[in-house]
Amino acid sequence: MKLTIDRDVLADAVAWTAHALPHRPSAPVLAGLLLDASADGLTISAFDYDTSRRTTTAADVAEPGRVLLPGRVLAEVVKALPKQQVTIALSGTEVTISCGNAEFALLTMPVEDYPKLPEPPDAVGEVDAQQLAAAVAQVAPAASRDETLPMLTGMRVDTDAGHLTLAATDRYRIAARDLTWQPTTPGAGVGVMIPGRLLHDITKSLPAGEATIGVGDSLASLQTSGRTTTVRLLDPQFIDYRARLNIDYPIWAEVTAAELTAAVKRVTLVAERGNNGVRLAFADGQVTVRAGGADTGRGTEVLDADLDGDAIEIAFQAPLLLDGLAGVDGRARIGMTTPAKPALILPAGADDPDYRYLVMALRLS
Repeated sequence: MKLTIDRDVLADAVAWTAHALPHRPSAPVLAGLLLDASADGLTISAFDYDTSRRTTTAADVAEPGRVLLPGRVLAEVVKALPKQQVTIALSGTEVTISCGNAEFALLTMPVEDYPKLPEPPDAVGEVDAQQLAAAVAQVAPAASRDETLPMLTGMRVDTDAGHLTLAATDRYRIAARDLTWQPTTPGAGVGVMIPGRLLHDITKSLPAGEATIGVGDSLASLQTSGRTTTVRLLDPQFIDYRARLNIDYPIWAEVTAAELTAAVKRVTLVAERGNNGVRLAFADGQVTVRAGGADTGRGTEVLDADLDGDAIEIAFQAPLLLDGLAGVDGRARIGMTTPAKPALILPAGADDPDYRYLVMALRLS
C-alpha cells in the first residue's frame, strides 16, 4: 500500500473514525483503525461489535492495500503532523508516515484477525443532519446511564409519514422532540431503540446536509457525506410516552427560560450536598426561586412570570429542571396540576410544540 493525502483531510477522517474505538477492547485488534486504499480513495474504519464508523476520503493511491494500525497512536501522530501532504507506505510489517521533515514508523496489527464490518441496512428515510443533531442533544439528557436497565439507556425513534420523533426517559423525566423527515417508502413506519449515549456521540459531529437513516432487524445506520455509522439496536420495548406527554394541565406559567436557568443556578449554590432541590412559587405575575438548607443557608431570586391558573409552589431536582429548560429557546411554558405531580415544560408560542419535557416534582416539606 502506498498513497498520498492532504494532512487536514487525513486528520479529520482519522479523528472522526477514532471516536468508535473502544476504551476497553474485547480483542486487541478492535483497538486498531483499518486503512483500505483503493481506486475510490482511502477508507478508514473502526468497529467494536456494537458500533462501527467508516469514512472514505480522496487520496492519490499509487499502490492499493489494506492495513490495520493502532488507532489511538495513529490519531495522535496524524494530529501532530505539519500541514503538508502526507505519504503513507507499507513495507513488510511496518507503515511509514511521512509529512514534510517528519517521519513515523508504526508497526501493523494482524489485519486478517479484524472482524468483518457490518453492512448498513436499507435506507428508511432522510432528515436534515443539523436538525437531527439538535434534537438528539435536547432529548439525550433524559436517557439513563444505568446499564442494568438497558431500556432506559436507549433513545426511542418513531416515524410516520412526515415526522420523526425522538424520546428518552430515566424514570424521573421524559423528553421528546419531533422533527420533519422524508421517508423512503411512504406509509412505512419505524419504531426502534438506539443506545442514547452512542446516538448523541454520533450526531455531535454531523456535517451540514441530509442524513440518511437505515434500519434493519438488529442494526441502524446513519450516512452523511461519505461517512457511515452503524449501531446495534436495543430491545424495542418502551413506555407509552405520548400518553404521558399529552394531558391537560389546569395551571400554566410562562417565563424566560434563560432567566429561570440562571436563577436556579445561582440559588442552588447554597444547596446542601445531596439535596439539590429547588422551589418555584408562582403567584401575582412572578416566580420566586428558592433553594438551600438549615446547614448552609438559603438563596432566593424573584423573576417576572405570567400565570394562568391558581398560585402554586412546586419543587424539582435542580439538574432535572435545568436539562428541561436547556431544550427551550426564548420563553418556556410550564404546565402543572398539583405540587406533587409531574410538570410539563414546552417552548411558548407554539400550538403544537415540537419539544416536550415532563419532570417529576419533589415532595415539599
